[in-house]
Amino acid sequence: MERPGATTLKGNPLTLIGPELKAGDAAPNFTAVDNNLKTVTLAETGGNVRIISVVPSLDTPVCDAQTKRFNEEAARLPNVDILTVSMDLPFAQKRWCGAFGVDRVKMLSDHKGADFGTHYGTLIKELRIESRAIFVLDRHNTIRHVEYVKEVADHPNYETALAAARSAAAATA
Repeated sequence: MERPGATTLKGNPLTLIGPELKAGDAAPNFTAVDNNLKTVTLAETGGNVRIISVVPSLDTPVCDAQTKRFNEEAARLPNVDILTVSMDLPFAQKRWCGAFGVDRVKMLSDHKGADFGTHYGTLIKELRIESRAIFVLDRHNTIRHVEYVKEVADHPNYETALAAARSAAAATA
């Protein structure tokens, strides 16, 4: 499924591949690779509430800020795990985390098969990178919050995502 014009980069329309997920949908399974080159599926992301922060590349200013922000917030979110998904190679993700002391966010690379992007509707067809998006999943893998950021260069709404994660964590505490 293709969604032409679903996102833009500096105002230029781009096509997203995959479904447009909504709150209440079951979170699709996916396969990605962690920083130890281990394959990770949805089930292996744990049983806590999860924030999945999707970024095009850690080596860009907004992606850098977004990942650092969620790393800081992780310390204040009991029973919430935060994952960052990008097309960056696992080696680059590991280097970036080490350089900036990012140690509370689990990094996942979608470079191998773009499986996450095609299942969550974040793969940009023209560039083969991820679009910017946020997903909040409850402990039962139901999506509680979704934000597909229209302009790739813009920040997501952090407060809305964090509120959704707190609410989901409190509902199952």
